[in-house]
Amino acid sequence: MDMSTLQDLYLDELRDLLNAEGQIIKALPKMAKKASSPELQQAFQSHLEETKGHVERLNQIFEKMGEKPRSKKCKGMEGIIEEGKDVMEEAENEEVLDAALIAAAQRVEHYEMAAYGTVRTYARLLGDEQAARLLQQTLDEEGETDKKLTALAESGINVEAAEAQSDA
Repeated sequence: MDMSTLQDLYLDELRDLLNAEGQIIKALPKMAKKASSPELQQAFQSHLEETKGHVERLNQIFEKMGEKPRSKKCKGMEGIIEEGKDVMEEAENEEVLDAALIAAAQRVEHYEMAAYGTVRTYARLLGDEQAARLLQQTLDEEGETDKKLTALAESGINVEAAEAQSDA
C-alpha cells in the first residue's frame, strides 16, 4: 500500500487493528478455557464480547471512509499472542498459569492502547471527530480491561502463584 499521506497511514493502521482484534477474538476463548480462576474466566469472556464491539466500531469507521473493512496482518499482535501460547504451555500449575494469562492479556491490552491512541490522534488531525470519538471509546474500554486485570492479579491471582511457589 502506498503511504504518502497521513490518510494512507491511518487507513493502514486501521486495517492492522482490524486484524489484531480478529486475532484476539480467536485467542480469548482459549485463554478463558485455560484459566482456573472463575473471575479470570469471566474477565476474558466479558472482554470477548467487548472486542466484538471494537470490530463493529472499526467497521463503522471504514464505512464512513468509503473503504471496505479489509484487514492487514498484524504481526505485532501475532507475536504477542504466540508468546502467550508459549507461556500457557510452559506453566506447571494452575496458579502460575493464571498469573501468566494475566501477563499475556496485559501485553495485548497495552499494544492495543498504543495503537488506538495513535489512530485516534490521526483521526483528529484528519478532521474526523466522529471516528476519533469511536476510537477513544475503544481506548477507554481497553484501559478499563487493563485495570480489571491488574485488580485480579493484585487481589489474589499473583498472590496464589507466589504461595504455590513457596509450597513447591
